[in-house]
Amino acid sequence: MRSGRVLGCRVDETTLLIIGLGRVMAGEVVVGVDGDQAGTRRAFVSQWRLAAPSPRAKHGFAALLPTGATDRGMTTIRFGEDETGAGYIFAPRLASAEEAAALVTESAGSQSAAVIDRLVDVLMVGNVNRRRLLTITTLLQAADASDGFVELIGESHDRTTFLQGWSRSMVPGPCRVSLVGNARPVVEECGIAVFPRPDAPDSASGFVGLLEANQAGRALDIEGLVYRGRAGWRYAAVHPRRRIAGPLETPEHIRSLLLRSHGAPDVLMSLRAAANSFDGKETVSSLPYPVRMGTDHTFEADGGNLLVSGWLYDPDDHVAAVRLRRGGAGTRVDERWTRLDRPDVADSFNDQQHLVSSLRSEQHAHGFICHARLPSEDSGAPLYFELTLRDSRRAFLPVKPTRVSARLAALRHIGSIDPADCALPAIIDTQIVPFLSETGRSAPVIDAILDTEPFDQESSPPIVIGTGETEEHISPLLALLALDPETRRAPIVIVMPAERYRRQAARLGELARFYRLSVRLVSAKGTADCYDVLKAGTQALSCETVVSLSASLIPQGPGWYGKLVATSATLKGSIISPVQAYEDHSIRWAGNWIDEDNRDQPVVGRYTGYPLKAVADMTLTRIAAASLECCVMPRDALLRAGGFSGGYLGTQEKGLDLGLRLSRSGIDSYLLPSVQMWGCDDACDRDGPAMAALVEEIDRKIFKSQWTPVLATEQHSEERPA
Repeated sequence: MRSGRVLGCRVDETTLLIIGLGRVMAGEVVVGVDGDQAGTRRAFVSQWRLAAPSPRAKHGFAALLPTGATDRGMTTIRFGEDETGAGYIFAPRLASAEEAAALVTESAGSQSAAVIDRLVDVLMVGNVNRRRLLTITTLLQAADASDGFVELIGESHDRTTFLQGWSRSMVPGPCRVSLVGNARPVVEECGIAVFPRPDAPDSASGFVGLLEANQAGRALDIEGLVYRGRAGWRYAAVHPRRRIAGPLETPEHIRSLLLRSHGAPDVLMSLRAAANSFDGKETVSSLPYPVRMGTDHTFEADGGNLLVSGWLYDPDDHVAAVRLRRGGAGTRVDERWTRLDRPDVADSFNDQQHLVSSLRSEQHAHGFICHARLPSEDSGAPLYFELTLRDSRRAFLPVKPTRVSARLAALRHIGSIDPADCALPAIIDTQIVPFLSETGRSAPVIDAILDTEPFDQESSPPIVIGTGETEEHISPLLALLALDPETRRAPIVIVMPAERYRRQAARLGELARFYRLSVRLVSAKGTADCYDVLKAGTQALSCETVVSLSASLIPQGPGWYGKLVATSATLKGSIISPVQAYEDHSIRWAGNWIDEDNRDQPVVGRYTGYPLKAVADMTLTRIAAASLECCVMPRDALLRAGGFSGGYLGTQEKGLDLGLRLSRSGIDSYLLPSVQMWGCDDACDRDGPAMAALVEEIDRKIFKSQWTPVLATEQHSEERPA
């Protein structure tokens, strides 16, 4: 450095550190850059008396100048007003942070620590980015302001970070800190407590601290800690042999130091709460109160969608809150769960005097069912209940979820509840329906494909037969297809769930060869009903048009295939469905239309249960939604509509849901009454009339919640069959 010239050092994109010789007023000073004397820019200046003054200069200074994108080529700078200010010329080369720090410490001598501390005070205000923090670290290390080490970094489930180490300057209480490393640099207060460390250097003590989730970073990314100590800003590096504790180990480390630590009461309370965090163990059974908890079923569907049933025994009302937690996420469930009577829970504690209620209450609503959603990114982290008692202590119950489809989870839950239970309507409305409504689209995956004969899907539209677990015998359907001259020559795709494919593929292959049918056998995973296997079947083809056929349907007679294909040729890009009837000649399905008699609550009309003769004289009719159980359609229709919803328990509303979405994707739907199929109801009926009625009620509520607002705002041109 020499008089009249200053050296610049880039701190970050918005700040320049300027070092020079001369007497410049300390504090905030008006500056002009490159002849700009508007006086609108201010710099912070810290000055000192040179350790080795000369006749030409007895003082040095360092200034922090705010800069912008237009300040890249600065040549001159003036500190102060025009008459009294001091002008300088910039050196042609910018200095590195190490060079700037060395210049300050060399010229300021014993004053360098105070000078750098004043500069860091300003730099730690506002936006502290990674580059600025590295410059601060370089300045502190040059001024011998490194103090202590961080020896242990503990992670927690709520994403707070526990720090343990030693230092001479660390003061118990709130402390301003920022992490150095790849973590997001933010200056915040950290609660610090200290404890005796006989193994630490003279006058040093151990410290522990907690960084909140918005400041904490991944333990592996932390390289050091910039903190405001007893005598100014200091830097504590992470020790080369530092230890990283996982979320299940950290509480035990905090407990081992808590009784020896002292600090502000609120800091010690935070440490005590962290010490009482989940460490993988069940602790509810160790509570000295009549409070116990257990789970019956814990199911997890896609996207972190959870449905849990269990019981909480708390007759004296000691529990203030119940949360379901995983990783850094948690949700309070006791405010929205549904309670149900479980007298068996209270009876199981009657012979344990220390757990018997002191209130002798007759209340038996110990059971619960709750729906919750936690981020799926943490699916590998432990799942647990957290009970917060009114005396602020916490207890934990780990649970292991079973991954199943949302449909299967809901069916298992409602199947375990007495249909006469008075809590059942509330369970359906507040738990089951929201749980199913948050389920995404079903996504079956093709597992295997086997062609029994040369398969030519371009010769005529393939017939895709979807077989669920309940259609055990499709031999009669294959026989009827072989007897019909039209379908005997058509390519046929038989799609089965993977488990059934393993059992029956060989037999069906032999049957297809016996009837001389061109058959492709497809195994699909992730299927719940015939609609899912039908979708998998269309994915196994590349042709333009397909004919879908559920294995639960049987053609009334020959010629149905030709009529559907011929009608499709005149209505390109549309879906055409036949009438479906029961064995008693009543209508199972004969089109859907939007009934707008109540504009605010439009409903989807059906002819279900009417005599078949009610539609005998109808012609080709435009309808609101086709039936995908049997129809001719563009092969890519299901892909365009996004596939079937995974949130329905039965098939009726599930098919209607997709049919309406197909119509809104630009695909028209038609009913062809001259073609008729025979079929039966949903397989859920086989579980009994009570379960069938319950499934129908749940599906209807899900359908209304999703479609009533949509239908109420639309104009509909579909004809109501007359």
